Amino acid sequence: MSMDPYEALGVSKNASDDEIKKAYRKIAKECHPDIKPGDKAAEDKFKAAAAAFDLLKDPETRARYDRGEIDATGAERPERQFYRDFAHAGDNPYQAGRGGFGAEEFADFGDASDIFSEFLRRAGMGAGPGGGPAGGAGPGAGFGGARQGFAARGQDVRYSLEVPFMTAAKGGKTRITLPDGHGLEVTIPEGAREGQTLRLRGKGGPGLGGGPAGDALVTLSVAEHKLFSRDGDDILLTLPITLDEAVLGGRVEAPTIDGPVKLAVPEGASGGQVLRLRGRGLKRAKGSGRGDQRVTLRIAAPPKVDDELADFMRKWRENHRYDPRKGMTP
Repeated sequence: MSMDPYEALGVSKNASDDEIKKAYRKIAKECHPDIKPGDKAAEDKFKAAAAAFDLLKDPETRARYDRGEIDATGAERPERQFYRDFAHAGDNPYQAGRGGFGAEEFADFGDASDIFSEFLRRAGMGAGPGGGPAGGAGPGAGFGGARQGFAARGQDVRYSLEVPFMTAAKGGKTRITLPDGHGLEVTIPEGAREGQTLRLRGKGGPGLGGGPAGDALVTLSVAEHKLFSRDGDDILLTLPITLDEAVLGGRVEAPTIDGPVKLAVPEGASGGQVLRLRGRGLKRAKGSGRGDQRVTLRIAAPPKVDDELADFMRKWRENHRYDPRKGMTP
């Protein structure tokens, strides 16, 4: 993607993380290939927005782009990539001769050409007298003829994926459309959370010199649900009940992520009262078992108050008046 990522999302360079996320979601909902199959312009716009969001959603990566250290594709700018690839042996292991070397060993080098010379020397490739390698490989040995080769792990690649609320709650499989148009199957674990990152080993960038491929890091965002929300391992639900159910109590049907269940409403229930369904929440992030579902009651008035109900309530109020707001004086 050569387009400026801010331009691809239609936001300013000062946009907040929330504004960037909202802009990406809007484009995804309007232009995703599953929504507009066969629409090349919409598909291209979605791909550009997806690549832009992958770059800007990580504060560190966004800052590096703003400083000009990486381009719009996330690739290193010239004369920076070599240092970053080999300065951190743990992230991109260098395997040549006596092993890797760390960032502190680069302190004495003035520029990228000095670093590259040291890299060749450690690989047994430093030119000796007459053009032969300093370590003793015969004249005419090229880079591929070194006594010991090298291998570097491929780069990790980051993606973002919005999943339906129920898929995150129950787990399942889905596919992510990559910026190049290819698909990647992702297994969503039961109880997946907003911002959780899944690691798909070997699905990242290709390795160098026979080294292993990097990983794909997929960060999840969970779509809103029309009925449920979540608080940690608990599911939250607001349940309307009728006036008579609030007064007389009874068993009413309440939806859960596993299907409807019967909920006992106590006699004289109040709006805002919270009832708990044990074990009807999400798989716990730590330990075994599941959270609960917390049900907040909301008393719903009849769609139409007829004369019979109005007369009854007037007579009842005359003899049973009470003040539910007593004590609310600031």
